[in-house]
Amino acid sequence: MKRLRYLLPLLVLATACGKKDEKPAAPNFTGVSLAEARQTDAIYYDEYPATVVALERVELRSQVPGIITGVHFREGEVVPKGKVLYEIDRRKYEAAYQQATAGLRATQANAQNANVNATRYQRLSQQDAVAKQLVDNALTAQATAQAQVASAQAGVAAAQTDLDYSVVKAPFTGRIGISLVKLGEQVAAGSTLLNTVASEDPMAVDFVVNEKEISRFAKMKTLSSGSSSAKKGKSKTVSTVAAADSVFRLRLPDGTLYESRGQLLALDQGIDAQTGSLRIRVQFPNPDRLLKDGMSASLRVLNQASGSRVVVPAKAIVEQMGETFVFLAQDTVAHQQRVKIGPRLRDGVVILEGVTAGQKVVTEGLNRLRDGGTIKVVPPAAGNEAPKPAAVK
Repeated sequence: MKRLRYLLPLLVLATACGKKDEKPAAPNFTGVSLAEARQTDAIYYDEYPATVVALERVELRSQVPGIITGVHFREGEVVPKGKVLYEIDRRKYEAAYQQATAGLRATQANAQNANVNATRYQRLSQQDAVAKQLVDNALTAQATAQAQVASAQAGVAAAQTDLDYSVVKAPFTGRIGISLVKLGEQVAAGSTLLNTVASEDPMAVDFVVNEKEISRFAKMKTLSSGSSSAKKGKSKTVSTVAAADSVFRLRLPDGTLYESRGQLLALDQGIDAQTGSLRIRVQFPNPDRLLKDGMSASLRVLNQASGSRVVVPAKAIVEQMGETFVFLAQDTVAHQQRVKIGPRLRDGVVILEGVTAGQKVVTEGLNRLRDGGTIKVVPPAAGNEAPKPAAVK
């Protein structure tokens, strides 16, 4: 009896120790967090490296040789069309013009005398009062004098042109750069670069696209006006977005977004055979002169898929073997669904196909989840909120 009293506590202790070593059974569900797919205005852009160029830009070069005798502008100022910018020593060109003018007057006098003689001999010939050879000589002298007048007139025009070229004027209103020549410097005809003048408002932005995208930009001419497509109702998705935002936006080198919107101006006439690309030009207003000729920028073009779209959190996207999936929650079961995605919008992803608004997608617990697996909703981790309906800037 005493022996049984001693063994009973030992059996209780052994039983307690055995229960302590046992592991709890694994749950037959996966803890997940869910988010609702939302229908929202998804506005997003494709970006292209671009260069700002002046719509009008000209290099000023002297058309006649000589010494610079006058500089009539301040470097960097806006010069109006026709303003005198440079003067080249005009003395020899003025002398050449005067000489050509005097020569013209002399030939005109000779021509007038030849005309009088020709008329006189022709009248005498009608009266048989003069030999026919003399009449022919008079007519020849008349024709020669007229040719000399024409040659002298051409000489005057050439001299006038050289005299005009000795004064370099602004071909259009624009901003002039820093002068590359100084007073007293010798310049050569056609080869010496004096300065450049470029227009500033509006400005153009050039970028290149693959030849596969040409048709897309050809159709954007009406969209760039901001209203044509909306009026015609051809594309509800794009026209709706065009009313809210512009097709063309520009990001400056410092990362800021240029305030004014752009308009498609022109597509180049041909494709570059080496690169298979096409150059496209977009025009931007530049009232504050923020855009400078030669500036590098990033052109943002409204994506054709922009509009009212289904958006899910980026965490819900699963990539497997080159395909994209999400897990849709139906009661306590998660089903794997193949989807076609669009661009990312901050912390969200546009779903083009596979998910409809209002469906629940799994955002956490994906690494332990399998198709058809049982799930149980647990509180979401910090930062797992659904994406807000905001456009990408």
